Amino acid sequence: MTIEQNITKMQHEFDSFPDWEERYAHIIAVGKGLAPYNEEYLKDEFKVKGCQSQVWLHSSINGGRVRFEAESDALIVKGLVALLLRLFNDRTPKEILEAPVDLVSRLGFEQHLSQNRANGLASMLKQIKLYALAYSMVKA
Repeated sequence: MTIEQNITKMQHEFDSFPDWEERYAHIIAVGKGLAPYNEEYLKDEFKVKGCQSQVWLHSSINGGRVRFEAESDALIVKGLVALLLRLFNDRTPKEILEAPVDLVSRLGFEQHLSQNRANGLASMLKQIKLYALAYSMVKA
């Protein structure tokens, strides 16, 4: 499934909840399902800059596909980063770099997240794309 198809699927997933209280509960539940984060990467060098909460994002590349691990100290933010990983994990750098940049608004998060959380989500997305850009410059 392409990133675009996954965004559409995620839109339908969130549209199935009648209100934002239930959507927030779903975001938190998604975050609780995030794979355990390797404590070795709980370092400043893996912190996402621009997030009010603490967010760590580690990436690696194997077989031309980028893998991400993430952690946050805030439940909603952990859910937001888990949603991003759902979209971008195990993708090629090219797929990540070509992904739409308007996914935050397309998912309806823009008007329902606090300014700080929206900025943090944008920072996480930017960091994912920066990792992809770096990997795209490395010859396999």
